[in-house]
Amino acid sequence: MTNKYSLKNDVRSPELLRLTLEDMTSEGDTYAYCNGEKINVFGGIRGEEVVVEIIRYKRKGKSISSGFVVEVLKPSPYRINAPCSYFGKCTGCQWQHIDYQHQLILKQETVLRELQAYQSLQNVHVSNVLPSPELFNYRNHARFTVRNGASLVFTNRLTRKFVRIDNCMIMAKGINEILGKLQDKCSETRQLSIRYGIHTGESLVQPKLHNPNITEETGQTHYREQLLGNTFRIGSPSFFQVNTKQAENLVDLIKNSLSLGKSDVLVDAYAGVGTFAVLLAKHVRKVTAIEESYSAIKDASINTEAIRNLEYIHGKTEHVIDKIGVDSTCIILDPPRSGCHPKVLEALAKTKIKRIAYVSCDPNSMARDLDKLVNHHYRVTKIIPVDMFPHTHHVEIVAIIEYERNN
Repeated sequence: MTNKYSLKNDVRSPELLRLTLEDMTSEGDTYAYCNGEKINVFGGIRGEEVVVEIIRYKRKGKSISSGFVVEVLKPSPYRINAPCSYFGKCTGCQWQHIDYQHQLILKQETVLRELQAYQSLQNVHVSNVLPSPELFNYRNHARFTVRNGASLVFTNRLTRKFVRIDNCMIMAKGINEILGKLQDKCSETRQLSIRYGIHTGESLVQPKLHNPNITEETGQTHYREQLLGNTFRIGSPSFFQVNTKQAENLVDLIKNSLSLGKSDVLVDAYAGVGTFAVLLAKHVRKVTAIEESYSAIKDASINTEAIRNLEYIHGKTEHVIDKIGVDSTCIILDPPRSGCHPKVLEALAKTKIKRIAYVSCDPNSMARDLDKLVNHHYRVTKIIPVDMFPHTHHVEIVAIIEYERNN
């Protein structure tokens, strides 16, 4: 079984090795050993026997060996033909060659593996992964590099080669349409960002381009998107979930898992443009949102102007968490990939807030923070992985945590 994405003309070394692949890595690759050396392998599946084309490079002074599967000698039962012609040359998707149902199992295993590193989390149950409503054309945000004249490209993670992209299968159709209008016309910049409203059809292209041959509007300061019938303004620097339809499911999941009611006072930490705060305000007595980004606060001031039971506090969560009221009953933590600042977790332990929804896209930092909360008399009641990023190794996770002691 020969794989269609051989990179023989695109690698730094022509070395070929026959390998049996072992487990998955944190970057979505597999790995194998050869003469005692560990080799990361892109495009494989655990247990396969394959021929791998090796590249060697240095990272932080260390010699690293990686490779790409160029021939499958003994395929996994979960192997499928990757539908994208760029797969392998572009490493943005790591798992297009894996059956989707097995992708979900691998993501569940990823979360379990990180939890197992902590004694306090050994017995925590991890639910099946919530599948994405759409497997392709789901991403509402694309970032391109401009190289080779004016081509819009992605960069291969291992070879660092540039790959011209004319149609990305996981990007929204609106993004691909704009890509087609801008391709080969962007020599005035080195980076390009396209954002698109799945429900509104509005777009944002940054930076402002001045090429007279470009007919697409560029340089917008913001665009709008709708979630569950609510319209959100999103500025160019502001964060917004990349999978719009799955983000709607995420909101419902948090609402139901926290059992929100009209007597609850909710804190939305790392609130961004107000997604959770706006959509959950009608289900509780009051919402206090915390956000440090000026851009997100500006967007939120518009997104929340009609909501009377919601207030925003501007500042880093670790600096203002002590200002939340003693009547707060539950909190949503949606920190960056690095996780929560230790001061946030310490403050929660002091307030003894009853229920926490911890939302994370990094299983490692999430497990570290959950361990700290458990050691402060909290209990993890459920963990639900959510597939926000089909065909990649990334996974969103919702952990529901409750305070156990009243003294």
